Amino acid sequence: MHFEILVEDASGKIALGSIMEKILGPNSQDHTYRIISYKGIGRIPKNLRGTIDPQKRIILDRLPQLLRGYGKSLQDFAAAVVVVVDLDNKDCLEFKQEMIGILNSCNPKPTTLFRIAIEEGEAWLLGDRNAVQIAYPNARSQPLNTYVQDSICGTWEKLADAVYPGGSQKLKQIGYPPAGQAKCEWAEYIAPHLDVDNNQSRSFQVFRDGIRHLAGI
Repeated sequence: MHFEILVEDASGKIALGSIMEKILGPNSQDHTYRIISYKGIGRIPKNLRGTIDPQKRIILDRLPQLLRGYGKSLQDFAAAVVVVVDLDNKDCLEFKQEMIGILNSCNPKPTTLFRIAIEEGEAWLLGDRNAVQIAYPNARSQPLNTYVQDSICGTWEKLADAVYPGGSQKLKQIGYPPAGQAKCEWAEYIAPHLDVDNNQSRSFQVFRDGIRHLAGI
């Protein structure tokens, strides 16, 4: 089966590059996957049939157009679209229903999984503390000890406080692009060590199990 995986940023693409291989095996063996990153989450447009500037690479803004396109292009073979976004401070059920509403407006509808990292993608990295400590042997214990898995607590800040010199406060002071680069580094260093079968993040488990179900694993 082929998977088209849409993620909201570059760090998500880096993390999922390692994660998907751990879930499905090497790309192009029994299953194939392509991971496409966007430049932010944006918001679902009010007019689902409106056109969006193709240069505007914001995932939710483009989602209606993307799913309509996939509905036409993927209908002749076994394939699925997987949309992976952060919850941030949204209501999870309402947010998912809004995305399902986009899918229901498509004709034909592509097979689609919507998966939401709670609160942020860094929750999936923090779901395996051993992986964090392998990647960062000098990680500070206090932020890791006080993190409540999949809670709305400033997730990326917790990881930054554990592994980044000067912590989240320093990153917030210098802003982007260094903050985005740091998130990409965490994904690059931690994700290869993740134990996907024992990750403590419930939102990660739902992602993993949904992929395996579609793949027949």
